[in-house]
Amino acid sequence: MKQFILFVCICSVSAVFAQDKQLSVEKIWKYYEFVPSSVAGFRSMNDGNYFSKTTNTSEGPSVTKHKFADYEGEGETIIPAKLLKDIGMDDYSFNADETKALITTKTQSIYRRSYTAVHYLIDLNTQEVQPLDPEHEPQTLAEYSPDGKKVSYIYENNIYVKDIASGNVRRLTHDGLKNKVINGTTDWVYEEEFAITKAYGWSPDSEHIAFLRFDESEVREYNMKFFNDLYPDLYTFKYPKAGEDNSKVTAHIVSFYGKIRDIDLGEYEYIPRMKWSSTENKLVLQTLNRHQNELKYHLMTLDGTEMSVKSFYTETSDTYVEIDDNLLILDDGNTILRTSEQDGYNHIYALTFDGKSRAVTSGNWDVIDCYGIDEKNTVYYSSAEFGPLYQSIHKIKLDGSKKECISEKHGTSTADFSNGMKYFIKTYSTANTAPVYSLCNSKGKEITVMEDNSAFMEKLAPYNLSKKEFITFKGHETELNGWVIKPADFDPSKKYPVYINIYGGPGSNTVADEWGGFNYMYHQLLAQSGYLVISVDPRGTMRRGAEFKKSTYLELGKLETEDFIAVAKELQTMNYVDPTRIGIMGWSYGGFMTSLAMTKGADYFKMGIAVAPVTNWRYYDNIYTERFMRTPKENASGYDENSPINHVEKLKGKYLLIHGSGDDNVHYQNTMEMVNALVAADKDFDLFIYPNKNHGIYGGNTRNHLFRMMYKYTMENL
Repeated sequence: MKQFILFVCICSVSAVFAQDKQLSVEKIWKYYEFVPSSVAGFRSMNDGNYFSKTTNTSEGPSVTKHKFADYEGEGETIIPAKLLKDIGMDDYSFNADETKALITTKTQSIYRRSYTAVHYLIDLNTQEVQPLDPEHEPQTLAEYSPDGKKVSYIYENNIYVKDIASGNVRRLTHDGLKNKVINGTTDWVYEEEFAITKAYGWSPDSEHIAFLRFDESEVREYNMKFFNDLYPDLYTFKYPKAGEDNSKVTAHIVSFYGKIRDIDLGEYEYIPRMKWSSTENKLVLQTLNRHQNELKYHLMTLDGTEMSVKSFYTETSDTYVEIDDNLLILDDGNTILRTSEQDGYNHIYALTFDGKSRAVTSGNWDVIDCYGIDEKNTVYYSSAEFGPLYQSIHKIKLDGSKKECISEKHGTSTADFSNGMKYFIKTYSTANTAPVYSLCNSKGKEITVMEDNSAFMEKLAPYNLSKKEFITFKGHETELNGWVIKPADFDPSKKYPVYINIYGGPGSNTVADEWGGFNYMYHQLLAQSGYLVISVDPRGTMRRGAEFKKSTYLELGKLETEDFIAVAKELQTMNYVDPTRIGIMGWSYGGFMTSLAMTKGADYFKMGIAVAPVTNWRYYDNIYTERFMRTPKENASGYDENSPINHVEKLKGKYLLIHGSGDDNVHYQNTMEMVNALVAADKDFDLFIYPNKNHGIYGGNTRNHLFRMMYKYTMENL
């Protein structure tokens, strides 16, 4: 009898181990079991033949030097861990001759991209470590001058410079004041919508600093309460909403001992970019009008103490002109490379300072990034040439000849090039394989694989994950790209509920052949739980040309909602879909789309989860909103007819609103106004607020709690 019991126990244990392992929210978001490895802290050395990266040792992080041509894992230690042991290291950079390092520590985020930090200088020859400026801490945006003799930084909205040899610190601006004047860095809306925080730069001769000054005294303030103490703290910052006043932004130049001089750029609303030549005292500045449909290029030239400014090129659009980082000044001192959608697709153009423009790339596909140009006039870039789902790396001669793909055509490849464009580290992934980091030469030939994440993929194998498959939907007027993850035991004779994950807004696609990280694992969990998980890119998204992307102009939400409703209708015709159980979830713009789907599309969606949603574009910032909608005064119907607040009476299904009360981006106000509208319409809904959390809703156990709650809500209501 005992032998029989033992036999049964052994068989039971064997059966358990034979089963596939199960995912859980906790494994994904609490214990972080599914994080692939990466290559951290990569920096090209000045000669372009070597690179540095951070390396973890038993004593802590160190910085090591490696040769591109014959990479070896260990490398030469150039910043030993013992020097960093007492100060820590979040980031690092070198001076011009790479004899000194600038170490960033104790980094504290302000908004999405801005931060404060404490900085240290290390003499790599003497191994001496000294604080950058202990009397003015924390700083931000510290960097060496091109000659490596000075370090500049921002402290309390003013620009400071330290002379390394003497140790003297000089304050170059004096009027910086919180919520009044900003020098050398940007205000909230520039940081968020033009994606810049650094608003100053050294001239190549290290004698001058050009900078932007933001006078935000007339910008209206937004207040957020933080619930930490007996009485909540009130945080106040400048936030220009649609139709409201912006900061008055001006450009200036100052030398170490000189006076501040103005750079006259004529009439404009924004200065979204400025960039020095690396060889001459020439500065290119872009200005943009309020409607963001007229972009001007200006050239400021310094000749000794003489300064001249001229406008040399203007691009206009019937909708809006995109701003990006694809701006490169060539060593000939007379040409820049830029990207533009002027022919209907985003392409690289060579533009001379006399205003002559010539296309370098062409075709019915979009350039994504312009990486740079080498000494042989070969331009390196990435594009969606093989379809909007893919990103590949290419090179082409400056005259437009000899175009060549130097990466995989499908999947997603990105490049981090060395100085001189001799080598690059390629990051390659697909929808179902984690990133692989390879060291390549300029021809794209792989020298070595630095990290293949094979161990990570082996770790995933026992979970029997389903393959993400790419599909198309008819859409309301045009074919749309999508993907689906089916349960591993999918049976086409059965009926499945559908969970649609969306974003849907300008400038961001959810349908791409690339590794999806935490969201991918969460969607696999839903598939393991018996759901079809789907995502779709509607009209208004990227990489299908300007006409497709800009079709939503003046009516954000209208065409996208039509497309998501069309997708739901098509899903209802599929034999393996339960037509009564289609749900939708989105964050930020996706929350806006979810809210419209649950109201304007109430007959097709059983459940919706809207995280940090915009509910009326009147509540959002002016640079983003007016780019696509113009002002509320000019386009009242565009704002109101597609605001979910004005369609709440149509709500039928289960609707969950989630927001962080400390969201500086999409204000908590959006959800509160949606609540007011729902209550007035006598509609039932569910609501959860994360106190003090920003737009990302993270920190501590927050993400685990958020996704566990959303998972449970989906299980109970879909």
